[in-house]
Amino acid sequence: MNSSSSVEVERDAEVAPVVAARRSPHEIPGKTYGWSNRLRSYFILDPLVWLYTLVMGVLALPGGLFDRSGRRLHWFSRAWSWLIMKTILSPVKVTGLDKIDTSKPHVYAVNHASALDIPVLYVYLPFQFRIVFKKELLSYPIVGWQLKRSGQVCIDQQKPTNSIAAIRSAVKSLKAGMPLVIYPEGGRTPDGEIKPFLPGAFFLAIKAQVDIVPVALVGTYELLPMNTYHIKCRPLEMRVGEPISTAGLTMRDMEAVSAKVKKAMEDLYYAPTALST
Repeated sequence: MNSSSSVEVERDAEVAPVVAARRSPHEIPGKTYGWSNRLRSYFILDPLVWLYTLVMGVLALPGGLFDRSGRRLHWFSRAWSWLIMKTILSPVKVTGLDKIDTSKPHVYAVNHASALDIPVLYVYLPFQFRIVFKKELLSYPIVGWQLKRSGQVCIDQQKPTNSIAAIRSAVKSLKAGMPLVIYPEGGRTPDGEIKPFLPGAFFLAIKAQVDIVPVALVGTYELLPMNTYHIKCRPLEMRVGEPISTAGLTMRDMEAVSAKVKKAMEDLYYAPTALST
């Protein structure tokens, strides 16, 4: 490298802007989580969550053998979730659910930011529902068995044709009155931002001609993001939006309805929050 090139490199280094670390979408200003918080999570909260998972999973085994509908296992899942929510000291404020006719079957489209999204839903959605989940979760001990036996809907994202039977069963359940929860992003967000929706995410809703209800879980990413076991206890919100009708829609309308639901979810998720420490 000649001297002129060296000077240019040095000059560029001098003027290069310093990019600040990006804040979490719903980070609480001024709130810090030091080593004492981390140790509490690793040695108290995490072991208790795993203990609840093991104990409730084992207790559910006998009932699951004779519970083809999944209704009894839903009770166990809700009890497991209730224990977790009481343990992690993260109160949840629910808004908008009182405007939904929960006696009707809907597809609830929820953003997915944390492994603790599921306990929030089981505790704060006060009715039976089933979840659409990806096939990879079946490999998890106890959790995978519970998902398979409790009537949840398994989708193979790599080979969708292998999921035809599950899809047909889900459509039949929706028409019979069983609400469905889906994560249209297809997996957890790595940075707390809402990600693009999977193609065909609302196939089931259109096929069954049921309304789609957007739901935004606020603060769960900051509570427990991907690739960590550090639970950061904090207030949460579950914001429920207005139902979006699929009446008269066909598969040709899939992209349009997906964009509409995504916009509604983003409006809920990114709205100003009053959460405090």
